[in-house]
Amino acid sequence: MDANRLRDVAVTLAQYAIALVTLAWALSQTDPAEALSLLAGLDALTILALLGVTVLGLLARFDTWQAAIGPVESTDLRTAGRIDLIVNFVNQLLPSRLTGRLAAPFVLRSELGVSYADATAVSGVHTALYALLYGAVATVGLAFAVGRLSIGLAAVLALSIGLYLAAGVSVLAAGTNLERLDWVFGGMTRLLGYLPRVGDRLAAQAEDAVSFTADATDAFRSIAFDPGVWARYAAGWTVAMVLAPGARVLLLFSGFGVAFEPVALVPVYLVMAYSVTLLPLTPGGFGVTEATTTAVFVALGVPSAAIVPVVFVDRFLGVYLPALAGWYPSLGIDRASLRTGDGE
Repeated sequence: MDANRLRDVAVTLAQYAIALVTLAWALSQTDPAEALSLLAGLDALTILALLGVTVLGLLARFDTWQAAIGPVESTDLRTAGRIDLIVNFVNQLLPSRLTGRLAAPFVLRSELGVSYADATAVSGVHTALYALLYGAVATVGLAFAVGRLSIGLAAVLALSIGLYLAAGVSVLAAGTNLERLDWVFGGMTRLLGYLPRVGDRLAAQAEDAVSFTADATDAFRSIAFDPGVWARYAAGWTVAMVLAPGARVLLLFSGFGVAFEPVALVPVYLVMAYSVTLLPLTPGGFGVTEATTTAVFVALGVPSAAIVPVVFVDRFLGVYLPALAGWYPSLGIDRASLRTGDGE
C-alpha cells in the first residue's frame, strides 16, 4: 500500500472515529430509557403532523432543483426528486456538503441527458444559492444566540457559517467568469501541439475545454441572472431548510412538554446549529452535527434529556431517511454520464 493510500485510509478512519466519539457524547447527554419514553408518548396526531411536514419539506427541496434546471431543460417534479435524493445520498458518504455536490453534474447529465456544461452550470447555481441562503439565515441565528453560547462553540459556528458564505460567493463569481480561463487553455493548446505523437490529441482536448468554459459560462449566467430562479429557489429552500425542520422540532417540543421562547427563532437556531455539516470532519456531518446541535440548544435552555431525541428524530426524517431513499435511484445512473465529453 503506497503512502497516499495509507494517508487516505488514516483520514477516513479518523473521520469515522470523530463521528463515533461525538455521537457517543450526544447520546450520553440523555437517558435512553427516558428518551424512548418521550418518543413513545407522542400521540398519533403529532406523528402524522411530523410525517406531513417532512413530505412538504421534501417536495420543496425537489422544487429547488426544478427552479435551477428550468432555464436549460424542462423537467417534472419526479425527476427533480430523483436528482435531489441521489445527490443527498452522495452527500452522506463524503465529509462535506460541498464535496458531495461534486457528483451533481454527473447525476444531472444521467437523469436529464443535458450537456456536461449545462449540468455543471445547474449544479453550480444550485450550490451557490444553497450556500448563500444557508449562510445568511445561519448568521441571523448566530447573531441572536451568540451571547448565550460558549466562545468555542460560537467560534466553530462562525467558521462554518463563514465558509458557507465564502463558498456561495466564490461559486457565483467563478461560474459567471469561467471564460477567463480561456487564455490558459489557449496557451496549453499551442504548447501541447508541439509534443510528438500525442500532441494533436492533447491539443484537441484543450480546445474542447475552451468550448466547455464558454458553454458553461453562458448556461450559468442564464440561470444565475434570472430573478425568477432566485425567487422560486429561495421560496423552496425556505420551506425545506427552515420551516419544515423548525416545525418538526416545535412539534416534538410540544409533544415532550418543552417550552421554548421565542418560538420564531427555533428554525434559525436550527439552521445555525446544523451549519457544521460543511466542515469536513465526518461523513455527512454525522455525529458532529447531532453533538453540536445538542450543545447549542442546551445552552439556549432546552433540557438535554429532551433535545437529544428531538435532534435525532429531526435528522432522521429530514436527512438520513431521504439519503437512504436516494440509494436505489443512484444504482440507475448511466455510467456513460461520468464522461465529460458530450460526444463520447
